Amino acid sequence: MSVVKSPLSDADLKTVGDALRGALVDLVDLSLVAKQVHWNVVGPRFRSVHLQLDEVVDTARQHSDTVAERASAIGVNPDGRAATVAAQSAIGSVPEGWIKDTDAVQCLVDALGAVIARMRERIEATEKPDPVSQDILIGLTADLEKHAWMFQAETA
Repeated sequence: MSVVKSPLSDADLKTVGDALRGALVDLVDLSLVAKQVHWNVVGPRFRSVHLQLDEVVDTARQHSDTVAERASAIGVNPDGRAATVAAQSAIGSVPEGWIKDTDAVQCLVDALGAVIARMRERIEATEKPDPVSQDILIGLTADLEKHAWMFQAETA
């Protein structure tokens, strides 16, 4: 049951709702993964990687709120519960314990790559049914791709 009447048809609402819910799950998990790595990174590049991870956390949290509010605005209830995120995220697990700076960078390269791939699928899926949601997904993907570029540059 939705308390908000959607401007989208039922079929379009399903497509867009799935895209927004999936984006929310990936963004919530990305913020958690980046923060976990942030707390445990060690090594000669500790400070720069530590600070860079906080930037990813901030981006993911900001965009997760935008995505969740867009979902609500079109009558889709957002679901960022821990169980949902754990079951549906595209991001692999983070190693336990201290994480060497080079491994931390690779962990974020992998996490961002997984999320970006799914965001690009969502961009494609929402093109016709809801360009407004697609625009949100495009903007957040651009920000994630910028972070991915910066982390990838550290592996060169």
